[in-house]
Amino acid sequence: MPFANFKVPEGTLTAQQKELIVHRTTDLYAEIYGERARATTMVLVEEVPDGGWGIGDTVLTRALLEGGDTGTDQETTA
Repeated sequence: MPFANFKVPEGTLTAQQKELIVHRTTDLYAEIYGERARATTMVLVEEVPDGGWGIGDTVLTRALLEGGDTGTDQETTA
């Protein structure tokens, strides 16, 4: 059974966008494995709470992803 798990920041996708992810991912698996895979393909769109994940030792928040927060308190000097 093909399985895809998308982890996304909480509140950043609409119900329609999540549905689109499910449909397109299922279509992709069916394209690769044949139509027989469509009925057994599982797609999970999982929302992660704000600040509940990070990359490169930086905790990511919705504000950071939307460009409103730098994600760091360090000053830069030229």
